[in-house]
Amino acid sequence: MAIWKRRIVVDDNAITEGSGLTLRQSLVPCGLVTILFFLWGFAYGLLDVLNSHFQSTLNISASKASGLSAAYFGAYFLCPLTISGWILRRYGFRVTFMTGLAVLAVGCLLFWPSGVKASFGGFCGSMFVVGAGLSTLETGADNFLSICGPPRYSEIRLNIAQGVQGIGSFVAPLLASRVFFANTVNTAQGLKNVQWVYLGVAGFVALLIILFFFAPMPEVTDADMNIQEEDIAGEDVGPFKKQYNLFFGVWSQFCYVGAQVAVANYFINFCQEAGYTPAMSSNLLAVGQGMYAFMRFVTAGLMTMRAFKPRFIMAFYLGLCFIFGLAATLTHGKASVAMLILVLCFESACFATIFTLALRGLGRHTKIGGSMLVAAISGGAAIPPMTGAVATRTGNFHTAMAIPTAFYVLAWVFPVYANFWNSKSLDGHRATDLNIMAPGLGKEGELEKVGEERQERVEVSAGEKL
Repeated sequence: MAIWKRRIVVDDNAITEGSGLTLRQSLVPCGLVTILFFLWGFAYGLLDVLNSHFQSTLNISASKASGLSAAYFGAYFLCPLTISGWILRRYGFRVTFMTGLAVLAVGCLLFWPSGVKASFGGFCGSMFVVGAGLSTLETGADNFLSICGPPRYSEIRLNIAQGVQGIGSFVAPLLASRVFFANTVNTAQGLKNVQWVYLGVAGFVALLIILFFFAPMPEVTDADMNIQEEDIAGEDVGPFKKQYNLFFGVWSQFCYVGAQVAVANYFINFCQEAGYTPAMSSNLLAVGQGMYAFMRFVTAGLMTMRAFKPRFIMAFYLGLCFIFGLAATLTHGKASVAMLILVLCFESACFATIFTLALRGLGRHTKIGGSMLVAAISGGAAIPPMTGAVATRTGNFHTAMAIPTAFYVLAWVFPVYANFWNSKSLDGHRATDLNIMAPGLGKEGELEKVGEERQERVEVSAGEKL
């Protein structure tokens, strides 16, 4: 049964019931937010196919085609640190979700005139607006799932939601190869199909705006997170400038996402260079994205066991991305494609695990920290153009894959810091029993005591407002 009051907006300095939700109480709101992950997974998966399609239909180079990714991920650099982050802190999660959905709907509608004019610049502009909407959604959703519910399960919640996103990324290229471009590969009709796809997405998004307006949705403020951090660590989090765990996490997220997007953007070109047809290359991308989604669920399951600490998994998976990326660069034919699919496989849990570990221990800095981590997704605007430039210059996509492979190494900075300098703090958050059970139902008196103290804080806050 829900214990929170329905709010449209919330003061970020207010103490609410949101940070005290148990696992059972958090299931419904987390389930609603997970729907959003499928949305941007579908958009991201379709983007990879569109990149290759536009190169042939509009006769543009690989480096110019990367402008589509630059437009999409460029919005991630601008919005989370400015308008999206401000909306989240000023009005709360519900308004952030509704605003992001509204902007996304507008971006989807803009694909219609872009398709009519067969304008690559128009498609880039439309994709920027789509990116602005999705970055706003992600500024809210990634933060929400990281902090809504017991802190122990933070990485598990986000990995499951990211698995749902992966399903969207799996479905998109599959539909593209078998439905949207099945008989219209590299033809103008394919562009018309894109128009109808995004028009349908816009209609679905409009329904989601209504859903999130009326749905029961708890709010979690920075004040709540500050109290939660005091309950776990027993001390103040300190000034923002000393949140080194966050800063290393932002750097690693930037490098990792840029490498991930570069691999996905040029996966089809890579496969064609290895001897596969365009349709088969799209199918192989779908296979890779399917394994990507599946491994996220597998990893979430592994994290339920104490031995599989998120900081270990993050280091291990990023290391394997580098190893298989290097193997894909140095081999040829089917073997190289198999190596690149394995890269997609072990990219699976990296984003969610980096995000949640970097958000650990921020307290009152949680929302601004989350905004910075979402802004780090803008690595997808920087590294793919570098990869495309190398591919255009050398005429070899296998050689170009050395660029994202190098960035997997640079992303390893955060795993090193997390495992050798900050392991005690991260393990403390994973071991806490806070919010595991409702107050009064736990076997340990500490759980009941913490719950009662939080309730007193909520009542005091409400009394002060009156």
